[in-house]
Amino acid sequence: MYIPSEKRYETMQYRRTGKSGLLLPIVSLGFWHNFGSADNYENMRAMCRTAFDRGITHFDLANNYGPAYGSAETNLGRILKQDFAGLRDELVISTKAGYDMWPGPYGDHGSRKYLIASLDQSLSRMGLDYVDIFYHHRMDPDTPLEETALALSRIVISGKALYVGISNYDGPTMKKMAALLKEYRVPFLINQNRYSIFDRTIEKNGLKQAAAGEEKGIIAFSPLAQGLLTDKYLNGIPEDSRIRRDGRFLKESDVTEEKLAKIRKLNELSEKRGISLSELALLWVLKDSDITSVLIGASRPEQIITNARIAEREPLTEEELAEIEEIYNK
Repeated sequence: MYIPSEKRYETMQYRRTGKSGLLLPIVSLGFWHNFGSADNYENMRAMCRTAFDRGITHFDLANNYGPAYGSAETNLGRILKQDFAGLRDELVISTKAGYDMWPGPYGDHGSRKYLIASLDQSLSRMGLDYVDIFYHHRMDPDTPLEETALALSRIVISGKALYVGISNYDGPTMKKMAALLKEYRVPFLINQNRYSIFDRTIEKNGLKQAAAGEEKGIIAFSPLAQGLLTDKYLNGIPEDSRIRRDGRFLKESDVTEEKLAKIRKLNELSEKRGISLSELALLWVLKDSDITSVLIGASRPEQIITNARIAEREPLTEEELAEIEEIYNK
């Protein structure tokens, strides 16, 4: 029987999510990879327990995380029942809908029919009455924003989600959605977007500035650039890497000699400070207070332990931030 550490809240830091009452840990655990039907269930359990013991109270999913689609939610449901019974009120659980989930015209995008049906299925898989945050997973130019916003409103009114968020939106579209959700009195509090030293998209498409202006939080996924900002690629592409196993989200063409040189320079900077490269990369994302949390993936508990240590690290100095920019721009 799992008994959580009594010291689980002693070192983790929590940030307010935009202008809301919800606090999130600065490190959250994502179920995008390694929680599917083909993965080791006991390892999943160990990662969830390790995270919670270090104050990581936020578990993030989506309807189609797996593979197979839905299996990450099903596995979390088993873990919640087996290890976290009685601890639901200490957890923030989020899920999403917006990408391909089931065959036919009603299993994708942003319609009212899809979003409400998808959340019903997600709750059933996880064995929950509600999620804390429900996201629309991506912009849908073919569905009116008003329809998507009304669906999110209905979901909150029904009690199936406490808050809503949006993911993979750009700044202008996020502002339009924020205005609608404000009109419908929906507690919209967070944006989930890719952000790392190597990926500055949210700075270029206006999302980062718009979120600050609207007083909404940002949770950054892929803060380690799909593993590039770890020590795994310092000597090239290892045979057990995600590129060799999958290659869908990180391709061999992404790992150029120029990028490897930058990774090694960043690693030298992290060694000078006495931390890991992954810690340096996470601290960089969290340099601004409008970033609420970094969303880490993991394949084993030890990675979670390493990344959770950033809660005990000093913020990066202005000199370190300048050196990172020099490496990035070189």
